[in-house]
This record gives sequence, C-alpha cells and structure tokens, in this order.
Amino acid sequence: MELGKAEPGVEQHAAAVADAVCELVDRVTPTTWSTGAVEDSADAIDMLAEALAPIGPETARTLAAVPAATTALRRQLTPGTTEDEGEPTALTDDLLRRQSPTDQHEHPVHRSRQPFDL
Repeated sequence: MELGKAEPGVEQHAAAVADAVCELVDRVTPTTWSTGAVEDSADAIDMLAEALAPIGPETARTLAAVPAATTALRRQLTPGTTEDEGEPTALTDDLLRRQSPTDQHEHPVHRSRQPFDL
C-alpha cells in the first residue's frame, strides 16, 4: 500500500497519539488501571481503527475485529457479565504475558520518535 502526503496536521496528531500511548505504556501495570481509564483507552482504540479503516479495503478488513475486541474488553468491566471465552489470539497471548510496564527504551515507538510540540 502506498499512501500520499498527509494533510496538514495529520502526522503531528498521529505522532502525538503515539507519544501519549508510549507515556501510558510506561506508566501502567496490571494493577494501576481504573474502569474509566480502560473505557477511555478502548474508546481511543475504536476511534483510531475508525480513522484508519478508510485507507483501503484491506485496511478495513484488517481492523474489522477491533470493535468486537473492545466490546469484549468493556464487558469484562461489568460485574456479572458472561460471554463466550473463545480462543485467545496472538495479541491476547502477548497482552496476557506482559506483566510490567515496557521500558521506555524498549518500546518500538520510543526508538523511532522524537518529541515535538503541537
């Protein structure tokens, strides 16, 4: 897939999102999340998938599973909610293995990003 030049501000906002996510990843552990923080993060994931999906049909197909995944995450926040567990995915396995915040120097976005002001 080849994309053209981004409209003004798109790269800066995308970089700001990536930087904010890196800061979040560096701060969280399995015990530092609140319900509101998880809901806000799931909303952000949904919005990013929605923003990226129009890039093309293959991108849309790739991201089509995101709403179901974030819905399942939100259901986990509601006590007494039952749902089929299903088979874990590679992403699920990776997330379950992660027990502590990623070191800033190990995170792939930190390796390639430079801070900037909007």
